[in-house]
Amino acid sequence: MAQRITMKTALLLIAHGSRHADANADLFALAEELRRTGPYGIVEASFLELAQPTIDSAGRHCVDQGAERVILLPYFLSAGVHVKRDLQDQRERLATEFAAAEFILAQPLGPHALLREILLQRARESEPEA
Repeated sequence: MAQRITMKTALLLIAHGSRHADANADLFALAEELRRTGPYGIVEASFLELAQPTIDSAGRHCVDQGAERVILLPYFLSAGVHVKRDLQDQRERLATEFAAAEFILAQPLGPHALLREILLQRARESEPEA
């Protein structure tokens, strides 16, 4: 009987980053929630610039925890320059440094059908109560 090989996969959340810690707190909270409730035991938050940890250091931390595959998840609404160029460069740099691990760059958040629902919910929340 053939044995099923399961690759240990990590999620690396990536936001732009801000000098204001409060602006970065959402990503840390999301990483903790995903780590606690989701199917991925390794979930790290990282920032493209202006905040710590960097994508490189968080990617290293994933590999140090035993990740054989790291999915880079852009916490960006669109596939602008940061996603198309900067995050792809980061993915390639990590893949070169850790040749034994696989690094995959996922699509940014939008456009996604669920974003429409989130936007409508936010609009409803801002409506004055009747």
